Amino acid sequence: MELPPPAALLLGSLLLCGAGLTKGLTITSADQTMVEKAQGEKVTLPCKFTLSQEDQGPLDIEWVLIPTDNQKREQTIVMYAVDRIYNNYYDAMNGRVQFTDPDPKSGDGSIDILNLKSTDTGTYQCRVKKAPGIQTQKIQLSVLVKPARTKCYIEGTQETGRDLTLKCVSHEGSPLLYYAWRKSSSTEDLPATSLLNKDTGELLLKNASQEYSGMYSCVATNRVGTDQCSVELNITPPINTAGRIAGAVIGTLLGVFLLAFLVFCCCKKHREKKYEKEVHHDIREDVPPPKSRTSTARSYIGSNHSSLGSMSPSNMEGYVKTPYDQVPSEDFEHPPGQNPNFAPSKVAAPNLSRMGAVPVMIPAQSKDGSIV
Repeated sequence: MELPPPAALLLGSLLLCGAGLTKGLTITSADQTMVEKAQGEKVTLPCKFTLSQEDQGPLDIEWVLIPTDNQKREQTIVMYAVDRIYNNYYDAMNGRVQFTDPDPKSGDGSIDILNLKSTDTGTYQCRVKKAPGIQTQKIQLSVLVKPARTKCYIEGTQETGRDLTLKCVSHEGSPLLYYAWRKSSSTEDLPATSLLNKDTGELLLKNASQEYSGMYSCVATNRVGTDQCSVELNITPPINTAGRIAGAVIGTLLGVFLLAFLVFCCCKKHREKKYEKEVHHDIREDVPPPKSRTSTARSYIGSNHSSLGSMSPSNMEGYVKTPYDQVPSEDFEHPPGQNPNFAPSKVAAPNLSRMGAVPVMIPAQSKDGSIV
């Protein structure tokens, strides 16, 4: 049987009211399954709920960290029970986690995590219990690291006509990182021959010209932040390679010549010192010092005297004996023209004895100088 329109509207209203009366505990937060934040920032994980008249048991709100490894147990982060907050379960977040509302029983069980770290990444679950109602909600948190310590540098020769590469590397930052280059010294765009790889940060400049010179900036970006660096490019004409090679050859030859000259001087000096040492050694050890003529004469006379004194009477028979009292006349024939007044005076043998002269016996000699 079809009811009239006013009766149908009244019946629908009664049904909705009945449904509302029988509805239990419900989490009303938006279904936000993924949250991304940067390291060092603050994040709020939502968990708002409503209660019904049928929920008469004690209110419990619990946040747990679900491990990625199924073999590990869930880790309780913070909990509200019996009108009290417990937040010292997880040492890694001790002092960094709290309920957003100091009185969670008002219907807001959201939590704040301060000073995020990359190790905070994971799946978090909110569980609200009030018997007989129970509801849960999961949220995936990703803590990303902003790009940092980005460095720019040039690889290649900065000469006209050469190919070179501008490189940009960020030493910190969560993937995925994207790089972008721009010429910051003017409003000009990148050179027409440039090729950019946004994933590696390399900017290839082919057949460079002096118009390419200027300041270039690189910006590294990921989902939570940016960082940048700059480098100056100065394209110059090519250097005279032939002149450089010639200069290098000449310098090398001069160096070799100087080295050879030093070696020669050292060897010569060494030979001179060695020669002086040998000569000094020979004189000191092999050659006795020369004696004076007087000493030589005395030695000769002494040796002759010893030799003559050692002769026996038998050996003296062949010699002509001259009495000491007979001294041969000292009248010599002087050559013509010599002044006879300078002739030596005659001294008798007895006078020679009285004067201390020593008689010497002179052996007779043959014409060839041998003793007869």
